[in-house]
Amino acid sequence: MNGLERMAAESDVYADCVIAGAGPGGLMLGYLLARAGIDVVVIEKHADFLRDFRGDTIHPSTLELMRELGLLDELLRLPHTKAPKLHAEIGGRDVTIADFSRLPTACRFIAFMPQWDFLSFLAEKAKATGHFRLLMETRVVDLLQDGKRVSGLVVSSGSARQRIHARLVVGADGRHSVVRARAGLSVESFGSPSDVVWMKLSHLATDPPYTMGHGGPRQGFVMIDRGDYWQCGYVVRKGSFEDIKEKGLDAFRAAVAAVSPLPAARMQEIRSFDDVSLLSIRIDRLTQWWRPGLVCIGDAAHAMSPIGGVGVNLAIQDAVAAANLLAAPLKGGEALEPALSALQKRRQFPTVATQKMQLMMRRKPKEKERPRQGPPGFIKAIARLPLLAHLAGRLIGLGFRPEHVTLFPSIGPKSGNRFSGGSDA
Repeated sequence: MNGLERMAAESDVYADCVIAGAGPGGLMLGYLLARAGIDVVVIEKHADFLRDFRGDTIHPSTLELMRELGLLDELLRLPHTKAPKLHAEIGGRDVTIADFSRLPTACRFIAFMPQWDFLSFLAEKAKATGHFRLLMETRVVDLLQDGKRVSGLVVSSGSARQRIHARLVVGADGRHSVVRARAGLSVESFGSPSDVVWMKLSHLATDPPYTMGHGGPRQGFVMIDRGDYWQCGYVVRKGSFEDIKEKGLDAFRAAVAAVSPLPAARMQEIRSFDDVSLLSIRIDRLTQWWRPGLVCIGDAAHAMSPIGGVGVNLAIQDAVAAANLLAAPLKGGEALEPALSALQKRRQFPTVATQKMQLMMRRKPKEKERPRQGPPGFIKAIARLPLLAHLAGRLIGLGFRPEHVTLFPSIGPKSGNRFSGGSDA
């Protein structure tokens, strides 16, 4: 009797792997393991995936993974917009700060797609394997332990509690991870001087003609073209949002209008502070990502700044590396600890390098100064040396160590020519 069959027979749930968090990293790992014939349960505390202002960027490296898995064409039939370049405005001049046109991938662009569509797509593909179960509105309460080894999760759904037994527990539950807190894993924090206030503003034909409709940071303002609206981010000094709210909505609209290329009248679409969402930026990472029977990936292992949307990319890369390393010992009943240690060693370098790059990009503001009154130094450097935009495109689009699926013999980087194309698939 396999794990999924035992679920129906017993009140407790049994699986090979239980993953906390149905975000990009958790669902990608769940799909890959289930496709390899491993029984997986993924739990998600929300009732659905429909939340605004999540990481909606699908990077060229992720698109390449979807191509390797044979899912790319179907994925790109979902509504999305494409950004072959990212831009910033400096002194009234549009500057390319990241150019993906030379990447050795089939898709040389970032796809902006509502994250709920991407997550729903992955979940449906995982369910079709017959080895995957997704439990929505289910929260982590505690860890199950067998001596020093983690052996599952205690979860709650409404007033009901349930135990999920598994050989491996994966914390993919984000920067406020309950799994890593319950596991007592040590976190090293690097802080951040900024937060971002996200909002929606309508997109009109008369708006500034950014290439592919995507604008970059303009003195603390970010614009992403979502088709019929702009997703806009206003950078503020960390912890200052309550002070901003106290000054009132008119003052907030005026401050945003001062750094936005959109007409000031457009700010009237912000009817109350309920129309905006605060993202508290933090940069941290675990000193050790695992303990026997448990590992963390994505933001649960290393929270990132939203610059370039690299947090989503890193979470998916973690998931692919985890599947490659853990599928065999999970199926064969072998000890998991060597693979857990190898996973951290493999993903440590791209994590540390990316965080160092993000820390170098920021400029520490003076006391009570709103961050980024002018463009960061790295954008000024790219404006002077345009070839750096291709380097930035590679770091944002692929990261420091892109992963490829190796656990399925018939697919992966050896099938087909990864370096052909330049397709707008």
